[in-house]
Amino acid sequence: MVHSQTVKLGVVLFQLGGPDSLESIEPFLYNLFCDPDIIDFPFARIARQPLAKLISTTRAKHVAHHYAEIGGKSPILEHTLRQAEALEAELRKSCDAHVTVAMRYWKPFTPSAIADLERFGPDRIVLLPLYPQYSKTTTGSSLNEWDRHWKNRAPVEAIQDFYRDPEYLASFVEQIDRTLAAFPDPHDVDMIFSAHSVPVAVIEKGDPYQRQIEATVDLLWELGGWPGRRHLCYQSKVGASKWLRPSMHETVKRMAAEGRKHLLIVPVSFVSDHVETLHELDIEHREQARSLGIDDYRVTPGLNDSPRFIQALSALVLARAGAEISRAHCGSAGSSQ
Repeated sequence: MVHSQTVKLGVVLFQLGGPDSLESIEPFLYNLFCDPDIIDFPFARIARQPLAKLISTTRAKHVAHHYAEIGGKSPILEHTLRQAEALEAELRKSCDAHVTVAMRYWKPFTPSAIADLERFGPDRIVLLPLYPQYSKTTTGSSLNEWDRHWKNRAPVEAIQDFYRDPEYLASFVEQIDRTLAAFPDPHDVDMIFSAHSVPVAVIEKGDPYQRQIEATVDLLWELGGWPGRRHLCYQSKVGASKWLRPSMHETVKRMAAEGRKHLLIVPVSFVSDHVETLHELDIEHREQARSLGIDDYRVTPGLNDSPRFIQALSALVLARAGAEISRAHCGSAGSSQ
């Protein structure tokens, strides 16, 4: 039991969210494309909702079979809830903490997380978007949604990114090493780091996402010390506008043209398995690779609730919560009954 005088620490994990049934795919996509941090152009306030309706209706039909092939729904909520449970258990080894979840485009939404926090009554709150690299379209959107709903006076600190955090990187290297060990010869492996793409226009307006993705790959490569070859590509493009390249499709095609036979795919911008890892990478591009003569194709699993990753998140939260919590209050609470 935590000492009654311990400062109460609330933590919010933010994620994209995902449909929890085939029927919820269209409303999930509608919420996504209604986001002003995603769809932004002159007169967007007038056109955004009709455009979102058109895109979501069309795209829902296209992606329904993707979700059907991975169980009829996105597993991202289950993964995030397990991350929240594990992180809360880790934090409560030393302080009175409660971790809740706010999904951006499907339930549970931010107001639900706020209501959960208010029942807990925290003295301090740390916001933790589960995107290692910052983009206005992900972290920025989640924090903007928080600002629209949060009216309380408890001090709030936000973690904007954590791609350079040594323990996060170490947890990722640990996961990559497990998958790499399955190859007969690691020297002959092409490691393809794949990140979610964003429109080039977003980057041209100063978004740091691409730069941070490239830095993440550099840091992982240096820490891992792997003997194979590395590549960086982008996935999940939507629409006709110009997005970051090369695409995953282009990269697999090039690997086949160069006679490469052993591919390790590393989803570098995600911390949880969901449709973009389980279907796009592990099914669609596996089939593409096989059709081009590449049979040895493996995908690194998401970090999900791996213990070292959870410990990394705990350290990030305590560091951001403030010295009086992480040192004085948390330290005393850990030994009290």
